[in-house]
Amino acid sequence: MLLVGCLDWLLFDGSPLVYGLLFLPVSAATALWVRGADLVTAPISVPIAFAVGVMPIAGGEGGFGGHAMALVTALAVHAGWLYGGTLVAGLITCVRKVRLMGRRQRAAAAAAARGTAQRRP
Repeated sequence: MLLVGCLDWLLFDGSPLVYGLLFLPVSAATALWVRGADLVTAPISVPIAFAVGVMPIAGGEGGFGGHAMALVTALAVHAGWLYGGTLVAGLITCVRKVRLMGRRQRAAAAAAARGTAQRRP
């Protein structure tokens, strides 16, 4: 997202609309890319990535304090994109987790059925 924010700043003069529209597919890709054991981390890491990536387009003047206030303001003003991306990542990871639990349950049932069939003379 930092790269997306920098490219947005260079090509589109820091357009929040472009950044937000690019944030949604990155959120989906993150939720699809994370491994099954780490599914809970995708909805947590997406807002952090949003905050890091919004730094280049936040603006701000007057040293560290000005940049920090611009970052906080940008996060507050563009919270809709942040919530939307987090929702996308959360929904995708929930679906993936349900499918993973179903696969594990079917595998356990199949193993139990094989064990029962082997014990019968």
